[in-house]
Formats: sequence, structure tokens, C-alpha cells
Amino acid sequence: MRELFTSFETITKATFNSQALKLFRFQYENNSIYRSYCDLINVDPSDVKEINKIPFLPIQFFKNHDLNFDKNPPQIRFESSRTTGQTPSIHNVNDLNLYIKSFNKAFSHFYGNIEDYVILALLPSYLERDNSSLVFMADYLIKKTKRVESGFYLDNWDSLRKRLITLESKSQKTILLGVTFALLEGAEKFIWNLKNTIIMETGGMKGMRKELVRSALHKKLKDKYKVTEIHSEYGMTELLSQAYSKGKGIFKCPPWMKVMSRSIEDPFEILTPRKIGALNIIDMANIDSCAFIATQDLGKVDFEGSFEVLGRFDQSEIRGCNLMVI
Repeated sequence: MRELFTSFETITKATFNSQALKLFRFQYENNSIYRSYCDLINVDPSDVKEINKIPFLPIQFFKNHDLNFDKNPPQIRFESSRTTGQTPSIHNVNDLNLYIKSFNKAFSHFYGNIEDYVILALLPSYLERDNSSLVFMADYLIKKTKRVESGFYLDNWDSLRKRLITLESKSQKTILLGVTFALLEGAEKFIWNLKNTIIMETGGMKGMRKELVRSALHKKLKDKYKVTEIHSEYGMTELLSQAYSKGKGIFKCPPWMKVMSRSIEDPFEILTPRKIGALNIIDMANIDSCAFIATQDLGKVDFEGSFEVLGRFDQSEIRGCNLMVI
């Protein structure tokens, strides 16, 4: 039965809803934690006939439960970033190929052939951890570019600047993928004039700087790096898929991922487009854990399914990704 869902990357807009409902029933039957949650809130799966009625599991469950219902030893254990005293989210992944397939397909969906790019990853805080899903993805994509210039950078800004100047002189398409605080540091260190480089922020201030509204952050980065738009990646430890923004903070999902907003007062009410609420995510690559996650991010979804991230719940823990405030 599980094999019916491993071809998630073939899902289209026309087939998404029916596949999501099938995956809901599969996970209800096989994931005891998710089933217990559905039973606790009195949801009968036979009554769930549209995706708006699917229960979304609070993301906090990843902090104290193993959501991977395949009892075989996991191939990899991803862990969220945290500060002292916080409890990390744990995502045990049995089939690493699902994650690889998802981020490969998502990148090509939005940016085309990865071999056309050089990728420079500025992820200093994440490189200190060996269980970061972001570092795993960046490392895989760097290798897939087949470019000797691609690589990770920690704090060596002089080397990174020289590399970017050389790539710019060759008109080489480049992606500088970085956590927010590191990109801001680089913006303040040097004078830039990037014509062939995409600046892509992954979120993450990690308490190292004052939080900025995303629009103010992007304006500063655009002004300093001399680029027309700032791109963004939206992902998290609890997901196996990513959404991307090519500017103005508007994110789009790959075809097997969908974002919806729920009422802040009533967590079971799905809001109509353009209303600000908490974000729910359907990630069809999350076959072996839970594909239906209620996040602690605030945002709004438009009529075409694009979405904005506007902040986080005040009472939620500050995490390493998407630490923007309204």
C-alpha cells in the first residue's frame, strides 16, 4: 500500500486532493500517534471527504514523539536547531530517497537544471551540526552542480567575496544560499554589485541580531548586494519538501505540497484566501511520518495557493528557521 504514494512527484493540481485523501486514510490506519490524535478530536475518517476536513497534527508532536511509524531503524535522523533549554524537533526518516527526490524535483521545478548553477552555501550555524536537513540538502545540491567552485563557507568572507567576484566576471549563474544573519553580516562587510547571483535566504537569526520584518530585511539585502529581488527557501525539519520565493516574500509550492491557513481562535477552521491565520501544510513526501502538519507560523494564502509568512505565534519557541516577526 505504501508504494502507492512514493511517486508523489507525479501529482498534479488535478490529482492533489484525491491523493491527499488517500494518504490521510493510509496514515490514519498506520500511524498510531496520528490516529490517536484524530480520535481525540472526534474525527471519523469516513466523514473526511474533502481536504479541508483533514485533521492537521500540531507540529509540537515532533518534539516528543517519533512520528515515523515504520519500525525499522531510520536511515537518518534530522534534528531542528535550538537554543539552550529548548527541545528540538526530531524527524526520523526511513527512506532517505523520498527526501532526495523531493528537494531535487522542487529545485528543478523552480530553477531548472542544477548543473547550470554554482551554489555557495553560507550556513555557519548549521555546519556545526551533523543532523541538519538543510545542510544535507545543500551538500547534495552542491555536489550535483558538478562545479568545483560550489561549496560551503563558514566565516571566511574574504574567500567568498573573491569567489563571487570571479564568478561574476564569467557571468556564471550563482546561488548564494545563506542564513539571514550571515547574509546581513556580508552585506555590511563589503560593497557588492551582483548581476548574475541569486541571493537566497533560508531564514534564521538564531538570536544573533534584532529581528526584522521580512520586507525590511529584503530591502536591506537588495540595497547592499545590488540585486533586484531576494529569493527565499521555506522548509523545516518536520517536512521533506520546500517552498520557494523568487521575490517579495511570495512563496510557491511544488505540486505535491499545499499550504492552507487556519483560524487562530479555532484551529479546526480553514480560512478563505487572503485572511491572516496560522499555516497548515500538506507535504505528500511525508509518507512515513505525517503529511498534515499544523505549524506555528502565521501567514496568508492567496487564491492561487501562493503564500506569505508573516510571523510566528508569540508563545512558540524561537527556532532556527523563519524567525521573522510581523
